[in-house]
Amino acid sequence: MTSRANTVFLGLIAFVLLAGAVFFARQIVAPVAFALFIIALVWPLQLRLQQRLPALLAMAITLAATILVIATLAYVSVWGFSQAGRWLIANAARFQTLYTETAARLEELGLYSAGMLADTFNATWLIRFFQGAAGRLNGMVGFGVVTLIFVMLGLLEVEIVRAKLIAEAGERGRMLVRACTATAAKFRTYMMVRTVMSVLTGLFVWAVTAALGLDLAPAFGVIAFALNYIPFIGPLVATVLPTLFALAQFGSWETAVLVFLAMNVIQFFSGSYIEPRMAGRALAISPFLVLFAVFFWSFMWGLSGAFIGVPLVIAALTFCEEAESTRWIARLLSGRQEAAPEPAPETAA
Repeated sequence: MTSRANTVFLGLIAFVLLAGAVFFARQIVAPVAFALFIIALVWPLQLRLQQRLPALLAMAITLAATILVIATLAYVSVWGFSQAGRWLIANAARFQTLYTETAARLEELGLYSAGMLADTFNATWLIRFFQGAAGRLNGMVGFGVVTLIFVMLGLLEVEIVRAKLIAEAGERGRMLVRACTATAAKFRTYMMVRTVMSVLTGLFVWAVTAALGLDLAPAFGVIAFALNYIPFIGPLVATVLPTLFALAQFGSWETAVLVFLAMNVIQFFSGSYIEPRMAGRALAISPFLVLFAVFFWSFMWGLSGAFIGVPLVIAALTFCEEAESTRWIARLLSGRQEAAPEPAPETAA
């Protein structure tokens, strides 16, 4: 018992030290993690091109396609948030009136802190929020450049590293290759599912908000599409944002509640019904672990951590599945119910 307790204690210490190192070295570690993630996604394209073209040309085409996709996603995301930000600035007086009236009603109900709340969370605060979000998006340009440099170098060395692991590291090397291959396949499945669900969610949000007469229906659809890549946090923001804007535009709590309920129906249907059936057992993860990963990596790396938190968990569980000593961890955190072992048949006396 003492030996096991010491092992657990040392494991916790190692985890804390590793987390601290990852946090303080995030300027280097985060781009490397994103580069490995992108390499896992685009490697099949690189491999097919290498069969017909020189390696450098294949890498250049793969990198150009990657940049084009990322730039397109970044552009539509910035467009959606900028449209909402312009509308917010143009209609700041509506939000200020809404906050003032809400504070007065709360004070009538005996909530004397409502005035202080209105002074803190007013239209100016909301404008600063959008400006800060835009600043973070612009600040990610440098992060993206560093990441793409790592991607370029990594694409040239995938086959070299794989061959060395198989030839020189024995069974442990082959286990790492199997784990990396399985992780890359799960990454591609994860992003395929996320992309399909993001497109469907964006279309549904656009259709519903347009039917209800909101001014920024296309922008809300684009915002829902972009934020759906971040589990839990993204859908929450994509639900609350149209609700607040509907309340400011129509001045009606009934309309705002209708928008809120419609957004929740969309998010519930896509996240709880369609997505699990598309992902299947391959990406089964405990919902508690998904939520923890999103908040933990958000704390560690900010917005980029919120995006890549779940893929990092997928990678960790996949590597745990490859080793007999850690396979129980992957089963414990898989989020799926394992079949109970069948009892051994009784033998006649």
